[in-house]
Amino acid sequence: MFKHFNILICDDDEIICYLIKELLVEEGYKADIVYDGNEAISAIRQKNYDLLILDLNLKTMRGEEVLKFVKDYDKSVEVIILSAETELKLAVQCVKQGAFDFIQKQFYTEELLPTVNRALYQKSLLQKTEILEKELDKISPIEIIGKSEPMLKLLKLAEKAAQSDSNILIEGETGTGKELLAKFIHKNSTRKNNSYVTINCASLPDQLLESELFGYEKGAFTDAKTTKRGLVEISNRGTLFLDEIGELSLTIQPKLLRFLENGEYRRIGGINNLKSDVRIICATNRNLMEEAEKKNFRRDLLFRLNVITLNIPPLRERKEDINLLVDHFLNIKSKSKIKKTLSDEALKVLMDYSFPGNVRELEHIIERAVIFSDNNIIKAEEIVIPQNVGKQKFNRESNEIPEDLVTLEDIEKWYIQKVLYQNNLDRTKTAQQLGISIKTLYNKIKTYRLIGEN
Repeated sequence: MFKHFNILICDDDEIICYLIKELLVEEGYKADIVYDGNEAISAIRQKNYDLLILDLNLKTMRGEEVLKFVKDYDKSVEVIILSAETELKLAVQCVKQGAFDFIQKQFYTEELLPTVNRALYQKSLLQKTEILEKELDKISPIEIIGKSEPMLKLLKLAEKAAQSDSNILIEGETGTGKELLAKFIHKNSTRKNNSYVTINCASLPDQLLESELFGYEKGAFTDAKTTKRGLVEISNRGTLFLDEIGELSLTIQPKLLRFLENGEYRRIGGINNLKSDVRIICATNRNLMEEAEKKNFRRDLLFRLNVITLNIPPLRERKEDINLLVDHFLNIKSKSKIKKTLSDEALKVLMDYSFPGNVRELEHIIERAVIFSDNNIIKAEEIVIPQNVGKQKFNRESNEIPEDLVTLEDIEKWYIQKVLYQNNLDRTKTAQQLGISIKTLYNKIKTYRLIGEN
């Protein structure tokens, strides 16, 4: 179960090291050997180890000093102490300082493998907890709804692509469900039992995005009080989803390219190359080939990312899926035991609409209708879309601010939505017209839950 973890053995007794490694290798583990504390520290700096089996009585550096370094450098590394019978008190103290457990050397043949298994089990739980904490606010069932020919063709291609380890680029307009497709690919891949981690490239400034991706060393900058693992390390042997890859700055692009070429990266402030085996899935609503022509996106990076390209069709090109999607959203949005339904006239309003915001916009329309409808059957006039908002808060043709907008926040929300529609939900053009950065626009879209949210 834990055979893919990397183990380091540190003991100045070559025979003990050999025997321990032999026990581990027979069980299918991967293990390296070093013979003093300085070598152990150097090895941990250069490679991602999951477990260190550490002798206390080393010649050049005491084991407890190595333990302190390891826990300061990367607290995710589990440590098992090897102690002599005369060092039990010190071994107990090491456990209090962060070691997983200790084994008396005279009993190592009996206790080693059970202790190693328990340590790696704890390691795997901590990894899953770390990933879960990052994903709690994104939990949703992986259910792609659609029976139209374009969607069935897409899902068939996605299932085939999932079986490879190739990088995948998902293209599609805003709101088509690119992240949902990425999760579908991960769940149908050979990596499905390992981590799936996401990051939005548009929502973070460059320095923070780099530290999130690649991590940083203790002391790399003022607030770097401990070593931080990046997402490429956390998602090792799993999948990393890079949303809004088209917004990645030219500063970060070459660093991502270097990682894609050989799986190597450096933490910020680090001098050693580390490796991680990650499957990259990216998504964008921009034409990256056009961006490459404009010198906004590196052509060599594009060719690394689009080994497999999947394009999600917009909702207006698969209208036979609208009925299924409406039924799905009514199920999850209805709070009462009696599910609300759409009248034939209300469904016709939706079928006649072009949905520039795609599935996400349809979800919002249904959510509003469920909230404000007085009956279990939703009428056509209760379907609020831009063409028939009328006296509602938003009118894309009028520059006059509605009288019922009271606060500056209301006015800002109304105006951003107006400019988004004027630009057909193109966030780059909208940000330029508003005189703000794409990241600021993205944050406001998320804050106000506007239709332009991806």
